[in-house]
Amino acid sequence: MELFSIKLLFCVVFCCVVHVALTVKGLKWVRVNVPQFRVPGETAILHCDYDLGGDALYAVKWYKEHEEFYRFVPKATPQANSYKVEGVHVDMSKSDSKKVSLHSVGWKTSGLFRCEVSAEAPSFASAQSEARMEVVSLPQEDPVITGVEIQYQIGDEINLNCTSGRSYPASILHWYINEQQVVTPSSLIRYPHTHHKHGLISVTLGLRFTLSSRHFLGGSMRVKCVASVSPELWRGDRESVVQSMAVKDMREALLLATVLSGLVSDNSSTKEDPAFHIQEHPE
Repeated sequence: MELFSIKLLFCVVFCCVVHVALTVKGLKWVRVNVPQFRVPGETAILHCDYDLGGDALYAVKWYKEHEEFYRFVPKATPQANSYKVEGVHVDMSKSDSKKVSLHSVGWKTSGLFRCEVSAEAPSFASAQSEARMEVVSLPQEDPVITGVEIQYQIGDEINLNCTSGRSYPASILHWYINEQQVVTPSSLIRYPHTHHKHGLISVTLGLRFTLSSRHFLGGSMRVKCVASVSPELWRGDRESVVQSMAVKDMREALLLATVLSGLVSDNSSTKEDPAFHIQEHPE
């Protein structure tokens, strides 16, 4: 009888341990959803999703880089508080435990945003996730080509400059001759960027080459400058969910060179070097 009681007690204790092991849960994961790009003056909604796994929420904290700017604690009064961080302006009326609304974003809003979630006792578990947001400004003007001469002859040196419209980040410029991108380093002249107010930047890229007959297809040559803005895409860690939003603006300026006919000497049977007329065609 005593042996039976001991076995029964062991079974009860063992079963209780198994039951506890199966029912104890905790904070499982945290994921952020942050707009990848925003334009100055716009609103940005930062989402923080999480699975508490049965735990009670202790706090949700938001950081830009390493500075805390928002905290939500359900048991506190008030539950939500914001803290001064440069470039971050929280709209408290539209922020809660799962999202933070930033109004009037600017250049200094760009950065790495991190959401940290912590649970109440007994687990006291915490987890975090992060993603980057960039504030960009697309150029409002087409690129401008300068240095154009009225006429050119075979053997003349073409020396052009292309300047992009003001943007942030800086535009990327490419030159094309008859739709073929110019990649020869000796033909491209890179100048220092020009910085304007509000952090905007314009870029100038020069093109230099010697004109030859091979540049003319069907009696004409197209010289084109293309300016594009395509910020580097941020790839966060496995926990991050980044909202995809294409931000790519492409503008171009075009020069069209055509052969001027009838340039034959009246006093000689030998033809003179042909001349070419170049006109600017913005597209």
